[in-house]
Amino acid sequence: MAVVRARRFEYRVDTSPDSTARSDRGGAELRRDDAWSPEHLVLAALARCTLTSLEYHARRAGLTATASVTTRGVVTRRESDERFAFVDISAELDLEVEPRPASDALRELAANAERDCFVGASLTAKPVYTWTIDGEEL
Repeated sequence: MAVVRARRFEYRVDTSPDSTARSDRGGAELRRDDAWSPEHLVLAALARCTLTSLEYHARRAGLTATASVTTRGVVTRRESDERFAFVDISAELDLEVEPRPASDALRELAANAERDCFVGASLTAKPVYTWTIDGEEL
């Protein structure tokens, strides 16, 4: 019986002595910028990953989904090991889905987007997600 192996995704970022980062996919360089700290980049990565996961699951369900995301995080000394780390992370998503499915399908879409965002799954402090559609929280 053949062993089924999980898909494997590899990424590389090269960072120079002046802290300029370059992706293995090309694109614009990410220069050191005090406005975009590493902590901000983690929160941006969580937002982008959640959106990518949302769009994927919506497409599979025959839907079009878009969302705006506000992520927040608190970094302080963790009680468990006295190291500075994210201890609280939240993501608030304002969602639009076309065509509009039933409430149960919307909740399933949100749950799948959360579950399959590998950035959120990789964080020790698990993100708390809030999903809103047409002003109503899911």
